[in-house]
Amino acid sequence: MNPVLAFVIVMLVWTVSDLVAQRTRSLLSSLFVASIIFLVGFLTGLFPEDLLASSSLLALAGVVVGFVIVHLGTMISLDDFKKQWKTLLVGIATVIGIGLALLLAGFLFGPRISGSAADGYAQALDFVIAGTGALSGGAISVLIVQEAALGVGLTSIAVFPVLIAALQGLIGFPLTSVILRREAARLKAEYRAGTLAPVEVPGDDAPHDDAQQSRLPAPLRTTAGTLFVVGVVVLVSLGINNLTDGILNTFVVALILGIGLRTTRVLKPSVLSGIDAFGLMMIAVMILVFGPLATVKPSDVTALAGPLLIAFVFGVVGIAGFSALVGKLLGYSVPMSVAIGLTSLYGFPGTMILSQEAAKGAGETPEEVAAIEHEILPKMIVAGFSTVTITSVVITSIIAGRIGAG
Repeated sequence: MNPVLAFVIVMLVWTVSDLVAQRTRSLLSSLFVASIIFLVGFLTGLFPEDLLASSSLLALAGVVVGFVIVHLGTMISLDDFKKQWKTLLVGIATVIGIGLALLLAGFLFGPRISGSAADGYAQALDFVIAGTGALSGGAISVLIVQEAALGVGLTSIAVFPVLIAALQGLIGFPLTSVILRREAARLKAEYRAGTLAPVEVPGDDAPHDDAQQSRLPAPLRTTAGTLFVVGVVVLVSLGINNLTDGILNTFVVALILGIGLRTTRVLKPSVLSGIDAFGLMMIAVMILVFGPLATVKPSDVTALAGPLLIAFVFGVVGIAGFSALVGKLLGYSVPMSVAIGLTSLYGFPGTMILSQEAAKGAGETPEEVAAIEHEILPKMIVAGFSTVTITSVVITSIIAGRIGAG
């Protein structure tokens, strides 16, 4: 497909999605609307399968996603990060809840989804393992499941997590959007009652002295200089990932380094904000969310419709039940706890976009928006990494060896 035409179509889809999100005050998130448009476009053949690749945005996203993760780290202070140990526990509980809920589904529906009463439980267990890895994790978890399934000749099990990964945003985005709106409304009431601390919001006419916020010399505070420095941080993160064979994931390391470099004032807060390239980088990263939709085939969805429905229903019940219970015990509100749990369905960049949309939808002044976002965003960012990047990969690695063993 013509690269310029592909780029223009993608930008049109995102423009429409942004407009719908604004008109509905984020009740319909931009991510959800864009997901629907892309899914319908790919399934009907209106969009060619190479649309996203031809736009060059997927290639750009592969390069800059680490940059945006470092930027996220510089948005969170060290004190904010230390406070998120409760979020980590809720995330762990969520992944466990998904596994137990799908295991229950396996016992209840095993013979129906296996096609054979004789080996029903073994086949159901395969779907349970594949579903747990896919619902709670990102690309790494899906690849782990695929490798294990193909290793024992189970092609349908290998396809199953790919379909879940492609479709789960359609479930997670609207649910999280609705729930975060409730949490944002609660926080707005607290802010107006004086029980939620205000957050400093620099106006357009406020002085921006980068020298006071960053120890970097002036040439490294330009657009090119900032991208160079952040790029070096990403390369260090990649190096640590490779040295530890992926135990310390690139994006987790990048987030931690971003927080540390902000704390030591090497990087200014929100390091990429204000540079000329940030807007395009964010759009490119968001396109990563829609990449799997191009590979969805109606025949695959039809063949695995039963297991997909069961996985999503029981998975969401497990997420909501365990995250709400553990979150409530730790002092979080139920909406915030469930929203944390639902990050397992999409991860970054949805965690950031949905948080910002919820804050903007509820807040009526810049001060209210900033205060609400300051409460929600750090929890959602850490939640996404605790469910998708850390916990799910560990659990999937442990249980994937059971595929085909029943």
